[in-house]
Amino acid sequence: MIENRAPPAPATAQIQRPLDRRDMRTLLLSSLGGALEFYDFVVFVFLALPLSELFFPRDTPPWLAQVQVYGIFAAGYLARPLGGIVMAHFGDRSGRKRMFTLSVFLMALPTLAIGLLPVYAQVGLLAPLLLLLLRVVQGIAVGGEVPGAWVFVAEHAPSRYTGFACGCLTAGLTVGILIGSLLTAALGARLDASHMLAWGWRVPFLLGGVFGFVAVWLRRWLDETPVFVELRERRQLSRSMPLGVVLSQYRGSVAVSMLVTWMLTAAIVVVILMLPSLAQRVFHVAPALAAQGNVLAALGLSLGCVLYGLLADRFGALPVLLAGALALPVGTYALFLDLAAGGRLFLPLYALDGLLVGVVGVVPVVMVRAFPSAVRFSGLSFAYNVAYAVFGAGTATAIGWLAARAGRMAPAHYVAITALVGAATSLWLMWRRGTRQELA
Repeated sequence: MIENRAPPAPATAQIQRPLDRRDMRTLLLSSLGGALEFYDFVVFVFLALPLSELFFPRDTPPWLAQVQVYGIFAAGYLARPLGGIVMAHFGDRSGRKRMFTLSVFLMALPTLAIGLLPVYAQVGLLAPLLLLLLRVVQGIAVGGEVPGAWVFVAEHAPSRYTGFACGCLTAGLTVGILIGSLLTAALGARLDASHMLAWGWRVPFLLGGVFGFVAVWLRRWLDETPVFVELRERRQLSRSMPLGVVLSQYRGSVAVSMLVTWMLTAAIVVVILMLPSLAQRVFHVAPALAAQGNVLAALGLSLGCVLYGLLADRFGALPVLLAGALALPVGTYALFLDLAAGGRLFLPLYALDGLLVGVVGVVPVVMVRAFPSAVRFSGLSFAYNVAYAVFGAGTATAIGWLAARAGRMAPAHYVAITALVGAATSLWLMWRRGTRQELA
């Protein structure tokens, strides 16, 4: 059950003013910084093949080397809760802006360092160990970045534009994935395998480090959120450990946030990250066509995040979440059924499904409003990062279990299950809102 024991949000957060130039600057700089940081986090997976050849012994079977690289990639996800909890604690006690800037700085350093790492042939076992360490630091950084960014833009924007603000920020994160995909694809097209192994793989990481420091510089121009400033002036900051308050008084809010995050992880991981390889391996789609479809889906997702955010501001977050959660399985089943029939409409249906995945842009609106401002960063960060670590890491296993029983439509079934959970959660919250809960 979502509790309602905290003092009301500061009045300044509720002023129904229009978006001004300062708000738009904050959204632009925050979204751009988020894109650059998320690029740093995901570019690793696009370079899994050269990393698997360079950071393990030459006699390692290729499949085992790739499994080990993906294991190092997954370590970043497992480290996210730690970073989220620590940064959120200080974000609720010392200020949102400080942690918002620190997270991108902590991402830039290891990304740059990965681009400078010696490989296995030079330092032996130390090479994969250093890669693992730097990947963990990346996970710690992104664990504070994503929830911190949502809280930051939501507390800056006028309350009636929270959906638009969160949607723009989420779209910016998606652009980071797209930049990583396009850059690595361009390098692969222009460099042969020997040059890619010799130095080409380093370029995206070195650029990512530079991008990260640019983002740190950009965030110097951002102001602390009005909500935090007023909490500090009124001396309403949490005197206890913020996460302790969350776990003792807002367990219902944590549960709700984890459930809607499950839908978010399934939609992103299955439709955006896994589908290109599934389309090639299971449905025999040509690699170039799968890559083209993925670009269209990512663009659709970016547009969808903003569109759903605008709809949430117009009609309320919960009704839009409900409608989007019901539409998502329809688009996903249409895409997979077309693939099973030969994929004649693969590109338009993949773009459409990416647009429908944009419902994830409403998820942060629900989570931001589930926690009072004094512990908002800690509550949102804990719920989001723990859920992402659990459900994100378990997606492949869950789909494998479903595939043994439902065949190659298993990914669509998994997305549908999580979408129905999201729809049920929104219905429950709408019912709770009738008992003095204002989450829409």
